[in-house]
Amino acid sequence: MHHLSLFVRRVPCGIALLVVCLLFSLPGGTRPAWPRPRVASPEYGMQAFLWWHEDMAKRDLHLIANAGFTWVKQQVSWRDVEGAAKGAYNWYFTDRIVADAESLGLNLIFRLDREPAWAVPPEGTHSDNGPPENPQDFGDFCHALARRYRGRVRAYQVWNEPNLAREWGGRTPDPAGYVELLRVCYIGIKSADPNALVISAGLAPTGNGPPEAIPDIDYLIAMYEAGAAPYFDMLGVHAPGFAYPPEISPDEVAAKHGGHRFFCFRHVEDARAVMVRYGDEDKQVAVLEMGWTSDPIHPGYAWFAVTEEQKAAYLVRAFRYAYEHWTPWIGPMIVISIANPDWTEQDEQYWWAITEPGRGEPRLRPAYEALRAMEKVQITVR
Repeated sequence: MHHLSLFVRRVPCGIALLVVCLLFSLPGGTRPAWPRPRVASPEYGMQAFLWWHEDMAKRDLHLIANAGFTWVKQQVSWRDVEGAAKGAYNWYFTDRIVADAESLGLNLIFRLDREPAWAVPPEGTHSDNGPPENPQDFGDFCHALARRYRGRVRAYQVWNEPNLAREWGGRTPDPAGYVELLRVCYIGIKSADPNALVISAGLAPTGNGPPEAIPDIDYLIAMYEAGAAPYFDMLGVHAPGFAYPPEISPDEVAAKHGGHRFFCFRHVEDARAVMVRYGDEDKQVAVLEMGWTSDPIHPGYAWFAVTEEQKAAYLVRAFRYAYEHWTPWIGPMIVISIANPDWTEQDEQYWWAITEPGRGEPRLRPAYEALRAMEKVQITVR
């Protein structure tokens, strides 16, 4: 690998990464022994929206730090960094976010998705979030990002909910296609920053089938069958609680919902069982989205709405349950969310938040207050 590293430094980024990808994919070929970092169990984080409003971003990062949480998850849209043309990078926003998080000692998870227009497959017209025509273009972007923030951004989430057609360019979800994106991004990141954590996409808990979706557990199994295991350090999951307290089991909700096990926070355990089945139990799990909604107005969400007081209690109990039952394999747990300043009641995301949207002095919901007061307990994992 020493000679390969010298070669990588002397050739253009895209060509160098292509060479690494080819070597990594050869049967019996030389595979870099990249580290697989581990974290304490559990670790505490919140999602925030730090991109556009600099003053509000600083305020919200202070809210996270003041709550005693140490992780913040931020979406980084590929198109907002490399949107004009391949290789034309705009680092203004990411530079600021990284510096602001560093100043407070916060660990960053960058969620990477949303392809630029120049990368959209020719048969597509418009894609809000979908795979590029050439996966290696995404790998090159991942490499450039990790190279710029080597040692400063602790983790990268590779895509979001690719088991939904709306997050896969409007096309039928394709687990093997996602594994290819994961592979090139993993190699891109690790070849630039070997100690960064690569987290697989959080999958949407759903019972819907193709063409609009693939159930998350079926999709995860297909990922493993497509060879995903070498290409992520930590499994990403989403864990909404729906209408139920965090302690209820998937067996109990399946009895209430026609055999569907995903209507509960502990559906995480079903994903963990898949990891164990495929011999991947040494890896940890990151809960990339967890929460409860209080939405009274959107029919698709109102049926499982809870009160703001229930939301507060359930979030605290979810962290406690994870500590008592999921250590040492549970890693960062990310609450959704510190509110986007621009949300209104018409946005379904508004009702998941633990703060009120808007500018100026923060307005806190009961869930934020409860999480700030909560004891943060964890074990050290080696």
